[in-house]
Amino acid sequence: MKRCGFVVLAVLAAAATCAAQETAGGPVANPVSTTVKGQLTRYQKNMVEAADLMPAEKFSFKPTPEMNTFAHLTMHIAMSNNFLCSKISGQEAPKVELKDTDSKEKLVAALKTSFEYCSTALAGVDDSKLGDSLTLFGNRQTSRAGALITLSDDWYDHYGAQAVYLRLNGILPPTAQPAKK
Repeated sequence: MKRCGFVVLAVLAAAATCAAQETAGGPVANPVSTTVKGQLTRYQKNMVEAADLMPAEKFSFKPTPEMNTFAHLTMHIAMSNNFLCSKISGQEAPKVELKDTDSKEKLVAALKTSFEYCSTALAGVDDSKLGDSLTLFGNRQTSRAGALITLSDDWYDHYGAQAVYLRLNGILPPTAQPAKK
């Protein structure tokens, strides 16, 4: 447990350092929550665009039989956003019913809405309660800081998966697209 605490502190320190370096005016008042909110903007753009790029007929694509479909990945991202942002903010999560057999339009709309919900839910979050205890995924205990790190990690992981699914279908992911002139 001590090692886990050390890892969390190291990650928080790194996030604080990065956030402080990103501002010209000096240290940020809430480096951890400010960093995650900045990531939200970037990943909302990239992840929604990635879902938009995948043709509707490829939403049933699986890289291997054991893997999830692109539709399931899209559904999972939307539901994870709603769940984690709800836990972090202390707000009730939106009631959304999704299936991985839903249309591309419904899944992409739910993805967009989940990022909008996160933006609203996290607007009032600051670093003053990072040590508060939260329960995630069954009975797994973590801190609010741990939940913010989990949310950030999820965006990296899920966007990476989206990029692989797109590339396996001959489509460049948003971050690999040529710069627009």
